[in-house]
Amino acid sequence: MFIGKIVGSLVSTQKVDAMKGQKILVIEPFRLTEERTGLKTTGRTLVAVDTVGAGENEYVLVVQGSSARGTPETKTLPVDATIIGIVDSIVVGKQKVNF
Repeated sequence: MFIGKIVGSLVSTQKVDAMKGQKILVIEPFRLTEERTGLKTTGRTLVAVDTVGAGENEYVLVVQGSSARGTPETKTLPVDATIIGIVDSIVVGKQKVNF
């Protein structure tokens, strides 16, 4: 699992039947800063199926690989990344992480 920020969406008019009606979002993965007080980008992007109704500029929890197909909504989909939560806050030790 990792934390990512939604930076866009993807539209595909031609796709396999199982993917019709699925919302696909562009995610930018983030990691803790060295001080562990904030988040910084990893410099990468990926696409993920949204199962929680997330929107642009929200921070989300993403799973990949076989875990991406471990939800009732995605168990029959040909996906490798799934958004499974919207991040409300992050605490490391006793300190809140800014994002």
